Amino acid sequence: MNQPMTTVAMRTAPDVASLGYTERNQQHWMRNLLVCVFGSFTTLVSLSMLLPFLPLYVKQLGVESQADVIQWSGVAFGATFLGTAVTAPLWGRLADRYGRKPMLIRAAVGMAVVMSLIGIAHNVYELVGLRLIAGLVGGYASASTVMVGTQAPRERAGWALGLLSTGALAGALVGPLIGGFLPGWLGIRGTFFAGGAVIAVAALLTIFVVKEDFHPATDSKRKAASGATATHSTRTHYAVIGALLATAMMVLLANMSIEPVITVYVGGLGVGPDQLARIAGVVMACSAFGSMLTAARLGALADRIGGWNVIIGCLIVTGLLMLPQAFVHQWWQLAALRALMGMSLAGLLPAIAKLARHAVDESKTGQMLGYLQSAQFSGQVIGPVIGGQIAVHFGMHSVFFVTGSLLVVCAGFAQWARGR
Repeated sequence: MNQPMTTVAMRTAPDVASLGYTERNQQHWMRNLLVCVFGSFTTLVSLSMLLPFLPLYVKQLGVESQADVIQWSGVAFGATFLGTAVTAPLWGRLADRYGRKPMLIRAAVGMAVVMSLIGIAHNVYELVGLRLIAGLVGGYASASTVMVGTQAPRERAGWALGLLSTGALAGALVGPLIGGFLPGWLGIRGTFFAGGAVIAVAALLTIFVVKEDFHPATDSKRKAASGATATHSTRTHYAVIGALLATAMMVLLANMSIEPVITVYVGGLGVGPDQLARIAGVVMACSAFGSMLTAARLGALADRIGGWNVIIGCLIVTGLLMLPQAFVHQWWQLAALRALMGMSLAGLLPAIAKLARHAVDESKTGQMLGYLQSAQFSGQVIGPVIGGQIAVHFGMHSVFFVTGSLLVVCAGFAQWARGR
């Protein structure tokens, strides 16, 4: 009786070890997804809540000129996203080598510490430096994309990544609203401490609730099923990867291209100076609000009809929705169009991540998703620069035409890559 049981036990261990990473973590993926959604929400809240009072904090740190306050505020805000764009591929590669959970813990703990340190900055240089470090060592949402993208079952990956995207978008939307109230209660420095404390809660949940079955000896070296498949993947998937990276960059480039001039544009629609900042904030938030409504639904649609169909369709629809924004006469018309644009943009990231997961060997999935995150944040940095230059040289309306054209061209590139 003991001999058969021993034999079964001996066979079971190798069988489990021979399973792929996704198969071994099937039982954990839903619980991990919920923690990642909460962590992405809290970290994005903490990063974006300083928008309403960032100029006040810069002034409090000794910057006196109004022009210098505006300049340093922009540098401080963009530093975090620049840092994330630089290090996302590195953290993705380390996730492939050492596991996804350690990267989540690193991001949460690092951001909790840095967010608290920002509250005791002595000058604007320390503020910018700490914001840059927050991007370099942080990136909880990026690490979550790697974990969810590699653990969720193939048939539900789009929905899971869409839900994760919803959490991040909700954080980016709610953050400025919270940032408008907390400084009045806790003070500006106290608000940063509160943000660090909330991220610390996410770190504790990540440490004690998230589960991962990672085998470095096999998961960091797993290749394609056969040599022929590996050769075919290497020969044909560069076009796919290029299209996915370009599309990931366009997601935030399209949304951010109008940001530098949106307040001026809204002012030209008859909004009075006393309401201009508030109305401009509402218009900016509409795209994120629209994306929250449809991200999970479009992710599920990608599971049903295929990621390429969703990507190409969303790019074309978003490109077309850019055009009427140049002809609005009321601010609410612009807000409605931005909300519709956000609804169509929301389908891109889940579908991109779903396709990227299968465009490379399993051992390189984290690195690939890291490159996607880098491309996405690069769009956030490049978008305002391109939009500002176009507005200066060709007029504000031209920003909508150029951005819409780029989206349609990107859709053609994606169609070509799918054919490859």
